Order: sequence, then structure tokens, then C-alpha cells
Amino acid sequence: MTDKKMDMGLLAEATRGGRVESRHYGRAVVVDTAGRLVWSCGDAESLLFPRSTVKAFLALELVASGAADRLKLGDDALALSCASHGGEEAHTRLAASMLARVGRDETALECGAHWPSYMPAAGQWMAQGHTAPCCLHNTCSGKHAGMVCLSCDQGIDPTGYVDPEHEIQKRVTASLEQVIGVPHRAENRGMDGCSLPTYAVPYRALAQGLARFGTGDGLSDAYAEGAARLRRAVAAHPYMVAGTGRYDTAIMERFGERAFVKMGAEGIMVAALPEEGLGIVVKAEDGGARAAELALTALLKRFGQKSLCHSGEDEAFLDRWSARKQLNWRGREVGTLRSVIR
Repeated sequence: MTDKKMDMGLLAEATRGGRVESRHYGRAVVVDTAGRLVWSCGDAESLLFPRSTVKAFLALELVASGAADRLKLGDDALALSCASHGGEEAHTRLAASMLARVGRDETALECGAHWPSYMPAAGQWMAQGHTAPCCLHNTCSGKHAGMVCLSCDQGIDPTGYVDPEHEIQKRVTASLEQVIGVPHRAENRGMDGCSLPTYAVPYRALAQGLARFGTGDGLSDAYAEGAARLRRAVAAHPYMVAGTGRYDTAIMERFGERAFVKMGAEGIMVAALPEEGLGIVVKAEDGGARAAELALTALLKRFGQKSLCHSGEDEAFLDRWSARKQLNWRGREVGTLRSVIR
């Protein structure tokens, strides 16, 4: 436990010259479909904003309503609807094609524009003579394109779809409530970076929602079927969920449907382990992704022994993600980033 906040624990540390240089504190929980706390580090009832970790929950209505089938959205588009992508050309092209299916273009997106987080993609865009990014580059453009598609399929004007009072926003918020099992109302609402609402929920509830998403337990038949379809989609197209060099993509490329993994802003990482019936939530208190990735990997190895560790190669793969060499600008090893969770 920390010596400052007794509701947190040590997740990871960075070493240099054989000494610990930095420590990352935070909270982590492992929960089953019934809400039973299997393991925890810190206060499981603390609240957090899930941010982008619930994108797949928001995409459930797109599938369950039949809109995805009527619009003939492929599994790659469904994966992009769950994505926090790097703005690579394949991501932006697919988001644009989703919008085109309902007669819309990027001007329908209300997520705002930012440069691609994958720097080579930003360089490529500038090399083509562009001086500013567009909304398709936004890491959340797939989620927003999915909501525009849902709105148009349902005969609802998508304008203002990010507003909590918009009909489509009410529907997808209801899906969050069904999966996570706690109210999503004005008193626990904030605004995400892409202008959609985000709701503060307990760690335990979010982890239980992930366990439900991984198994279908506790969900309506339509949502259970939708969750299975989305899990298949992201397993088939993990590149669309994040992109080149990204943690989410690498883990799901390796394990496919055996693990659903998603990052969120401010140092959040989550996972569902369908075969174990478990959901995992990790958040680094400093908001950094590196500690959350290290800690989540250690928990995947510990609690995914049945489904993930089928071979020594699987275990070695997880070991590489739970402890990484730190190199300087000359490529010389100066220390290690490592999870302290066992």
C-alpha cells in the first residue's frame, strides 16, 4: 500500500542503475460476472470515469438493433466502432466508408479534430499538403461514425448526437447501464475528450460489466449475442481497435477471442477473459498508460492461466509486456519498466 493514500497500491516501477527511479500507484480489480471481488489492489468501490474503455458497450445497440446488418457493416467496421485508433489511413478510410453508407461524410462527426496519434500517419497527411487534421483522424471517429450510422438507420436526425438528451445518446447510455449495472445520470456525468458523455462508476461495477461482456451472463439475449459478435469482430481485426505498435492490438493479435482488451484515457486499461468469466480494470493514478499496461499484463498472466497460457511462448509473450527494457537514445539499456503485481 502507499504511504500517502491507503486506498491505492503499487502497480509498477521503473529502475535505473539497479535502483528504483519511479513508482506508479493506482487501483486494480478482478471481478466475476456475479460481481464477486476475486482480487483487488486499492479500493474497489472508488469511482472512475471509464472513458474509452466502454466503447464496445456503446456499440452494442448498433448490433442489437439490427442496424449493422441492414447497413452491411463488416466486422472491420464493428471493430472500428470499438476503437481508439491512431489515425492511420486504414482507420480514416474505413470511418469515411461507414458514414458513406448512410449518405454522410466527416462533417457529420461531432468529435472534433486532432492530429493522428500515430506520428507517421500525421507526417503522411502533412506530406500530402494538408495543414490541419480532420475529424476522421480523431481517435474516436469510429465510435462516432457508428452512432451516426445507428441514428440514420433509426430515422433519427444525427445532429447533436453527443448531447445526453439526444435520442441516440439515451439509447447507448441505456446499454451502459445494462452492462455495468449502475445508474448513468447527470450527477455522475462528465464530458469526454470527444464530447460524448462519460459517467463515473465504481471499479467493481465496471469490471463486472467487462465480465458480463465477455460471457453474456446477465445481459439480454440481444445484447449477449451482440457482445459475442463484437468480440469476434475485434479479434478478427485487432489493428482497427488501436493500430501499429499499440498494446490493445498486440494482445488481441496474439490471443484473439481469448482476451478482449481496451485502453482508456488517463491511464486506464481493461480486459475481459471470457473463458474465466472475469473482468479486469486497472488505473494508474498518474494517468500514464505505461504502468497500466504493465499491471494489466501481469493480471492477464495471473488470472488467464487457463485460457491465455497455452504454451511457453504465450507466457513469454506476456512476460515481455509486463517487464520492458528501457533504452536511451543510443539504444543502450539503462533500466527496466516492470509490474510489481504477482
